[in-house]
Amino acid sequence: MVVVTGQNKVSGNPDDAMSSSDAEDDFQEPATPTATQAGQALPLLPQQFPEVVPLNVGGMYFTTRLSTLRRYEDTMLAAMFSGRHYIPTDAEGRYFIDRDGTYFGDILNFLRSGDLPPRERVRSVYKEAQYYSIGPLLDNLEDIQPLKGEKVRQAFLGLMPYYKDHLERIIEIAKLRAMQRKARFAKLKVCVFKEEMPITPYECPHFSSLRFERSESETKLFEHHCEVDVSFGPWEAVADVYDLLHCIVTDLSDRGITVDHQCIGVCDKHLINHYYCKRPIYEFKITWW
Repeated sequence: MVVVTGQNKVSGNPDDAMSSSDAEDDFQEPATPTATQAGQALPLLPQQFPEVVPLNVGGMYFTTRLSTLRRYEDTMLAAMFSGRHYIPTDAEGRYFIDRDGTYFGDILNFLRSGDLPPRERVRSVYKEAQYYSIGPLLDNLEDIQPLKGEKVRQAFLGLMPYYKDHLERIIEIAKLRAMQRKARFAKLKVCVFKEEMPITPYECPHFSSLRFERSESETKLFEHHCEVDVSFGPWEAVADVYDLLHCIVTDLSDRGITVDHQCIGVCDKHLINHYYCKRPIYEFKITWW
C-alpha cells in the first residue's frame, strides 16, 4: 500500500539539497492574526452588563444594580462598568474586582442610599473611597470624626519644620541603639519646645519684653542646640508642648512602635546674664519586642 502525503519527498542526493536562499524563503514573518483569532484572544468591546450585577471583590460576594455602580459618573466603578472596559468573571460568572472586599459593603451602602460607616471604620472606608475615586463619599467622610480632627491636627503639624524627618530619626536612632546593645528597648533624649526664647512661667513677663528689644548680638547668644538626639520646635500656635508630644506618640504608635516618654528635666545651658535655656527634655523609650 502506498501512502501519499502532501509534503515533497526529500531526495538523498546532496545535489538536490535545499539551498540557503531557499531555506531563508521558508522562514517568513508570521502572518497577521485574523479577526477570528483576535476575537478568541480578547473579548469584544463594548462589554454588556446585566441590570443586576453579581460581584466578586477579592473573594467576597456582592449583588447590586448596575445603576448603583454608575451613580457617580466620575468614579472608578462607573468607568469600570461603563462598557468601555473589560471586567473578567470568576467560574460562577461574577464580575471580579481584584481588591480586598472587607469594606466594599460600606461603599455600596453609600452609593445606594448615602449611608456613612460607623466611626471605627471611617479611616478604612476612606482609603477605599480614595481607591475607587468616589469624591462625594470622600467629602462626607472628611467632615466627620476622626478625619475632621485629623485635618486640624495636620494643620498644626504643618507648623513643625521637618516633623516627619524627626520621626524617622527617632526610629532610626532607637533601632541602632537596640541592635548595638542587643536589647529589647532603646532610650533617647528628645527636646520639645514651643518658644524660641528660653522661658518659664516665672520669667514670662521679662521675656515678653526682651524678645522685641534684643539686639542682633543678644539674639545670637540665645541661639544654641540642646544636647539631645532630636529637637522639635519652635512654633506659634495655641497647641502646646503636650499636644505635640501626643502627636509624636500617636504617629509612632500608628506605625506599630511601642513608645513611652517622661520629662527628665530641662536644658541648663547658660545663655546670657541670669537666663538659661530651660527647654524641657523628654526621655523616649522605644520597645521593639
